[in-house]
Amino acid sequence: MTLFDADIVIAGAGPAGLAAACVLGTEGHRVTLIDPAPPVTCEADAGADLRTTALLQPARDLLATAGAWDGLTASATPLWTMRIVDAAGAAPVSRDFEARDLSDRPFGWNVPNWALRDALLSRVMALDTVETRFGRSVTGLLQRTSGARVTLSDGSRLTARLVLACDGKNSPLRRMAGIGVRRVDYGQTALVFVVGHDLSHNDVSVEVHRTGGPFTLVPLPDRDGMHRSSVVWMDGAAQQANRMSMDAEAFTAQVQDRSADVMGPLRVLSDRAAWPITSALAERWTGRRFALVAEAAHAMPPIGAQGLNTSLKDVAALRDLGGTSEIGSDGMLDAYARSRRADVAFRMAGIDLLNRSSIAGLAPVQALRGKGLALLHDLAPLRRATMRLGLGSGTG
Repeated sequence: MTLFDADIVIAGAGPAGLAAACVLGTEGHRVTLIDPAPPVTCEADAGADLRTTALLQPARDLLATAGAWDGLTASATPLWTMRIVDAAGAAPVSRDFEARDLSDRPFGWNVPNWALRDALLSRVMALDTVETRFGRSVTGLLQRTSGARVTLSDGSRLTARLVLACDGKNSPLRRMAGIGVRRVDYGQTALVFVVGHDLSHNDVSVEVHRTGGPFTLVPLPDRDGMHRSSVVWMDGAAQQANRMSMDAEAFTAQVQDRSADVMGPLRVLSDRAAWPITSALAERWTGRRFALVAEAAHAMPPIGAQGLNTSLKDVAALRDLGGTSEIGSDGMLDAYARSRRADVAFRMAGIDLLNRSSIAGLAPVQALRGKGLALLHDLAPLRRATMRLGLGSGTG
């Protein structure tokens, strides 16, 4: 009988890799988590990820089952309403999608990414089944029918039943496995920052469409008596580069104009961070004793909270298949690739369509978008089906 150093080796300790270690370690699998640097888990530390993530109901349930959700409750803001505003025309079109149409729970909970890393890392460190090797990277991958072996940057080697690449859009392990990727560059950049406002957000996430890409305000907990929201503003890369160099007064004026005043007067409370907007889909998801997970397999623009939530569906699929199949077997990996690739391709097509319609400056396209929003909302069966789809229930 072959002896392995671990059942599962995970490369990459971002949110998806940390979540995979929590989930699979909680299931009793022996996991080794590898990353060149430990996660940054404090808001004030250099390198902290100041973005936020809306964790939808299935993601919350996955993390709760893995014992990681309790550490997030203090930082999580419930999202009871998704408000879509099409502000391109003379008369803006606005529709609210209410979580109470579906259940007695919010659509999801908005969580700062640094706090998410903190809660996940705390759970990882509490699990006897998970070993962390931070300060090291994977430099070699050997795949066999009987198992896989990784070589680390310190010269050590580990054998495992399964290697998971959770190492991001530019995954080194994906390249080692000889897997290609198809990319789309939208010519956009997302600016991410925090604003304060006098009006309460009332647990409403607001996505404002005009041209260039959506402007989204996502609720944050109040701080120092001030209502706060996280902003993700997508627009052309050249325009955003110019905004990154603006002084605070000029930038705030543009933020106010682009918000269509949906939250009243805004005050920018944080530094700005810029992220290029691309999508990517791996040409295949698996190899011998090897699987791509999260952004190593797929990446998409930050619209509709589909990014990390789709990645966590990858983790949930691996958990479920690991309970019924041999870890790392061809059967398990074939089933994983079939189920996840179809779902992801469908969601990416929808996000691509939404983004391109938001980029478009053509009046007929904008008019059609506004009419489509009204139709989608005002037909109750269609509205509820769309909300279920957004939460991850089915693929169409």
